[in-house]
Amino acid sequence: MPIVRSVADLRSHIAGWGGARVGLVPTMGALHAGHLALVAAARAAGAERVVASLFVNPKQFGPAEDLDRYPRDEAADAAALTGAGCDLLWAPSVADMYPPGFATSIAVARLGDGLDGAARPGHFDGVAIVVTKLLLAAGPSIAVFGEKDWQQLAIIRRFVADLTLPVTIVGAPIVRDPDGLALSSRNIYLTADERQRALTLPRVLATARDAIVGGAEVAGALAEAAAAITAAGFDAPDYVALVDADLLPMTTLSGPGRLLAAARIGTTRLIDNVAVVPG
Repeated sequence: MPIVRSVADLRSHIAGWGGARVGLVPTMGALHAGHLALVAAARAAGAERVVASLFVNPKQFGPAEDLDRYPRDEAADAAALTGAGCDLLWAPSVADMYPPGFATSIAVARLGDGLDGAARPGHFDGVAIVVTKLLLAAGPSIAVFGEKDWQQLAIIRRFVADLTLPVTIVGAPIVRDPDGLALSSRNIYLTADERQRALTLPRVLATARDAIVGGAEVAGALAEAAAAITAAGFDAPDYVALVDADLLPMTTLSGPGRLLAAARIGTTRLIDNVAVVPG
């Protein structure tokens, strides 16, 4: 699988595919089975060629976050993508993406304000600008993002529509370990004990979902979920929330919703979510 660094080389390589329908899989590396499932999802959505980008985006990390220690292993990532049938890896540098004098930002009002937006100020502005640049550089017909970052997916869909970008955004289901923990590049930070305690997050969400679908008061179910997460050894959750398709809080299950949570255990911040559909 070829690796390109510059936008010029990326576009030249894609042009050589003679108009093939291109799928883009944006990543920050440290790839796991969830990322590789995005390559398969791009194929399933009709991509004839798949490009994966590998870029640890400094603009979406806060000053106290893990930019410097975020796991990086380009050789292993390239080997994994080759095995998954990816056609091209684009691995730009920070200087390529944000050259001297770079001064542009993109903010998505309201959708980026709460949940992770409140817990990580500026995070979604960094996501919005880098994803816009990736899409404009590669010009894909399809771009695939995982549903584990549910708020991010909603924000990307919003600004792609607002900016009339000619790309179809595809959400790929969460990939989990056999015991239920959602795959994440940051799971590598967990100690053995934390890894076991982390299983509380998906289990609590499943319990809260079942309670809400069964008629339990939403506010009470959310409070019980937050208490259970804390009791398992997490810090107090950044949020446990039930939202609709527009990320607005739901006080009753009046239609399909999404139950989301974020909490830190040790040095690792985990997020997860489950669909909540009226019975």
